[in-house]
Amino acid sequence: QLQASGGGLVQAGDSLRLSCVASGLTISNYVMGWFRQAPGKEREFVGAINWSGSDVYVDSSVKGRFTISRDNSKNEAYLQMNVLKPEDTAVYYCAVAPFLRANPSTADENQYNNWGQGTQVTVSS
Repeated sequence: QLQASGGGLVQAGDSLRLSCVASGLTISNYVMGWFRQAPGKEREFVGAINWSGSDVYVDSSVKGRFTISRDNSKNEAYLQMNVLKPEDTAVYYCAVAPFLRANPSTADENQYNNWGQGTQVTVSS
């Protein structure tokens, strides 16, 4: 399963680094995605990274502020969030796309599974 962590309460302009730790499964061969769900809204795609870490895609809403990385030796993925805004407030989830090694622009939730508990990120203005 996957467990996201690293969230918290921060001020606008601050940074946070979220971690996604996999246990009981190996994620090194697959695309890893990050999603978020704000209160009262549907879950949305933040971005993803290909199996090797050589290709990263992030949504236009966070481009230039967020980036994704991974350490396959640790079976982990990360979401670095800079210049946080109040609209980034959400529960953040990581998930694995078990049938994809490439194409990190895949935003279809049906391509992802092993959704773990998310981590809350709250950005105050």
